[in-house]
Amino acid sequence: MNKANQKYFLPILLSLVLALGLWMGNSLSGESDPFGGFNSESKYQKIQDIIDIIDRKYVDTVNGERLFEETISDMLHKLDPHSNYIPARELARMNESIEGQFGGIGVRFFILRDTISITNVIKGSPSEHVGLKAGDKIIEIDGKKVAGVKISNDGVMSKLKGKPQTSVSVRILRKGKLLNKRIVRDLIPISSVSAAYMINPVTGYIKIDEFSMTTSSEFRRAALLLKEKGMKKLVLDLRNNGGGVMTAATEIADEFLPANKVIVKTKGEHHGTQVYRSTSQGIAEDVKLTILINSYSASASEILAGAIQDNDRGTIVGRRSFGKGLVQEDMRLRDGSNVRLTIARYYTPTGRCIQKPYSGDFEDYYQDQMDRYDSGELYAPDSTLFVDSLKYVTPKGKKVYGGGGIMPDKFVAYDSTGNSWYLSDLRFSLSFQAFAFEYVHNQNHSWTSLNQFDRTFKVDDALMDRFTVFAEKEMKVKRDNSGLKKSRELIRRILKAEIARQIWLEEGYFQIMNQYDNEVQEALKTL
Repeated sequence: MNKANQKYFLPILLSLVLALGLWMGNSLSGESDPFGGFNSESKYQKIQDIIDIIDRKYVDTVNGERLFEETISDMLHKLDPHSNYIPARELARMNESIEGQFGGIGVRFFILRDTISITNVIKGSPSEHVGLKAGDKIIEIDGKKVAGVKISNDGVMSKLKGKPQTSVSVRILRKGKLLNKRIVRDLIPISSVSAAYMINPVTGYIKIDEFSMTTSSEFRRAALLLKEKGMKKLVLDLRNNGGGVMTAATEIADEFLPANKVIVKTKGEHHGTQVYRSTSQGIAEDVKLTILINSYSASASEILAGAIQDNDRGTIVGRRSFGKGLVQEDMRLRDGSNVRLTIARYYTPTGRCIQKPYSGDFEDYYQDQMDRYDSGELYAPDSTLFVDSLKYVTPKGKKVYGGGGIMPDKFVAYDSTGNSWYLSDLRFSLSFQAFAFEYVHNQNHSWTSLNQFDRTFKVDDALMDRFTVFAEKEMKVKRDNSGLKKSRELIRRILKAEIARQIWLEEGYFQIMNQYDNEVQEALKTL
């Protein structure tokens, strides 16, 4: 939009924001008419009148609904960066990750050569019940062709997902034969604990991707299973975990802490003060602990890491976390949309608020991740963050700092060894996953276990050549000899890990990659 257009558009937008603010204040508070003489009907009509004027008079074509929704979001972002408006059409998908389940058939897939390829069938799912197998290709859904028609991942999900006890019919191609299957949908769990295995005879590894309503129970099952296998020490991986349900984090912290320890405090003007404390008999109180974090560990991840750090219960390894110290509450509006409003700040047990500064510029706030890269903070701690006004002391005398994320006890520099633009293109194009799928499902293999695969399987030069040819032909990633030379060893590792993932899912991937992961190895040294 040019400056001339802005001259006329911005006053209209400002009027809309003002009217919308009055309307939302009424909707959220439940008051019938907080402003004398300005009843509900006139408020709604004023908003509609402004949108109608823009639709009829504005110099360019405007999507009124989109403008309305973006204006709500912009208004909320003036308050803080985490209050947000969620349209009704997006709410169901967001609730799936919170609830840890959705209605569907229970398969993992990706699209290769415009064909839906099943990579995994979830145990106990409707798809397993009717005999679907990894390697099957879905040709039709409810009688409509879906192969060779440029269907998207979202398009596939919209056809396969649905309410439990509804049905969907699929035609699949399996080793040259066409088979018809009718599948009755059911609730499919979304696992937030993606990997749990023993790194060595006494040390377990658990990876948590997000915090949902089911995460704490998933964690307990995984931890108990590893304890049966001899776990005395644990590497808990919260890297790239953006948070989620706060109580999931407090319940997991409770498993490590003795009774009556503060886990987190929340304070808000209309929320009051709430203190979350540990109970007795946590299942992991006797387990020595390290937690891995990075700049994408946020919110509930920071609550868990902060509780462990401030109670001197374990060691935090990695790099400074994101810095989200605000608590949101969801409030449903009449049209099925949702306002996610910040209602409190949270404080770690020593009293730290780890919310990073916010100037009111939403884009600048999230640009912070790139700023950390540019400033060199990924390679060395930023000493400007360690100031006395933000310093706190744990019960055992350890110095910890607030004001912008959880600072690790042991810093590990970002490992950029072997990175290249060629490797980035391979990853972005999903070349590794596509090649691994075809490699596993187009040949017989005799691996009896993940450990045996790890010991015996090597990505040799011949397989590397097959991979680069495949990536160029099928995924349109042109071979770059310079990038290949720089990234060769990392490509070998990723390729082996992706082949393992095809058979043993995330546990297979992480068991291979963690052998070369500097942060995991530092955590093991700490333990």
